[in-house]
Amino acid sequence: MKARSGSSDQRPRGQAETLQQAAFALQSGRPLDAERMAGEFLKTNASHPDAAMLLGCALLMQERFAEAVPPLETAARANPNPQVETQLAIALRRAGDSDAALVWLQRAIKRTPPFPPAFHELSSLLNALARPGEAVEVLKQGIAVAPTTPELWSQLGVICSGMNDRTGAAEAYSRALVINPLHPGAVKGMTSLLMREGDYAGAATLFKRVVAAYPEEASARMGLGICLLELGDEDAAFDSLRASIAKGVRFETVLKAILSSNAKGWNFSEN
Repeated sequence: MKARSGSSDQRPRGQAETLQQAAFALQSGRPLDAERMAGEFLKTNASHPDAAMLLGCALLMQERFAEAVPPLETAARANPNPQVETQLAIALRRAGDSDAALVWLQRAIKRTPPFPPAFHELSSLLNALARPGEAVEVLKQGIAVAPTTPELWSQLGVICSGMNDRTGAAEAYSRALVINPLHPGAVKGMTSLLMREGDYAGAATLFKRVVAAYPEEASARMGLGICLLELGDEDAAFDSLRASIAKGVRFETVLKAILSSNAKGWNFSEN
């Protein structure tokens, strides 16, 4: 009797360890391992929601979107929560079923506590469906419940910019940068906006901030170089542009950016 009891106790512990290992594999960027372990687990626990979610996320990470839908839907129906509903919606959208993705995301944004990525994903989908006004409203709902989420502000900037609302875009990017001064999307959006408006000094300030924090960031060095070129500081500009090439930007890309600028000095050399 004691041996039987011990065996029974060990089985749940072994199952829990398998799921923990699958989750760790997924977090470590090893989706194939996560898929294998979650799949093996599901052979004897076919409707287990956590294992189904792990399998679906592992398939999603491998961009096997249609395959990811069934396990994620199993998980979402068994244990409704905004995280798995958002993952399911991403799989559905990438598999070509935007209508179903909308339904799941509209459920996800109503959950408590709020899940900011659900608002981000729904706004992105609505914008892709040429419904930017609705996308803005969704983002405003998300910001109301999660005001310190820079991704929502940055996404609002992207959509406002697409609607040619430069004032709204600038305000949104600024709010994102207050929360996270190095947010990649907000830096990209704000520098693009500033450069279109001819504020190369403002854009250069942002690029310098990124380069100081991430010296290997090649695209920021190229952007800084173009801004400095427009500002007439050619020596510093070409130093920055050469550095961007050394760190991975193609020479042709840099040359095209130079030719598109208003600067007149062409003492640039690939060497």
